[in-house]
Amino acid sequence: SLGYAKIDAETAKKVVMLTEELLAYPHNPSSIKQDEVDYIVKVKRVGDADKIGADATRMTSNPRELLIARTAADVIEKSGYFKDGFSLQTGTGGASLAVTRFLEDKMRRHNIQAGFALGGITSTIVDLHEKGLIRKLLDVQSFDRAAAESLVRNPNHIEISANQYACFDSKGASVDMLDVVILSALEIDTRFNVNVLTGSDGVIRGASGGHSDTAVAAKLSIIVAPLVRGRIPTLVDEVITCVTPGSSIDILVTDHGITVNPARPELKQQLESQGIKTVSMSWLRERAQLLTGEPNPIEFTDKVVAVVRYRDGSVIDVVHQIKE
Repeated sequence: SLGYAKIDAETAKKVVMLTEELLAYPHNPSSIKQDEVDYIVKVKRVGDADKIGADATRMTSNPRELLIARTAADVIEKSGYFKDGFSLQTGTGGASLAVTRFLEDKMRRHNIQAGFALGGITSTIVDLHEKGLIRKLLDVQSFDRAAAESLVRNPNHIEISANQYACFDSKGASVDMLDVVILSALEIDTRFNVNVLTGSDGVIRGASGGHSDTAVAAKLSIIVAPLVRGRIPTLVDEVITCVTPGSSIDILVTDHGITVNPARPELKQQLESQGIKTVSMSWLRERAQLLTGEPNPIEFTDKVVAVVRYRDGSVIDVVHQIKE
């Protein structure tokens, strides 16, 4: 899916297309249209697709991640949002990706189909689509070869632009139709703020993707994360970098327990009425401290090396240079 390139082509001052082959006019289907292109350059080889993505996104075999994924699937099943036609998005982290494995059995048992799956599409989501358990796929970014090949052969696997996916001020964003989203976290703090940008060492690890977009828009946003990674707590008093505000997060699922945002008391009541035990955020934080102790704080300089913008363009945080 060229979901991000579509927007680049629409807004860039100059658009240059590289291709290995020119076809007879008019070429169809096309992700980027002729009225958006300035130049076409024919080359012998654009690149090696084998070095872009694997055949299938890795499914975790880590017992802890599988435990978290199974628990998250149970939470979805008992949440009140698990109904025929519900919509979902799962991330590509180990635990969040594995949630789909456990949802399949629950969907079959309850005779439920998902209306659509959204976001970066993976082989596991494609598998559920081809088994008839997800009716349509809205694909802003194909995460592996299996997803790309599905886009070719499955008419209900639909390429969408990043604007349609999640733009704050578009005429209609798909995230606004989302029921359930499963997201990962490098850190989450006691106010449910989430960091997916910088590691525990303060170094930038990667992009946040649609994390903040889906979290605020979905009816049910679930963070899946181990309580501790190695000797480092995932649950902290304050995240190093805030990417998604805690007001957007409903539930945290860890390998030591489930906690619900106090802003959603009706959700906590729903889960507990269905036999899902929850714990307080303070209990989880104390347990994390018990397991790891209190790590030494990272020292930063006053120099800002990155600015973190929220989905509406406002500055939600900044990243400072680490003091050597």
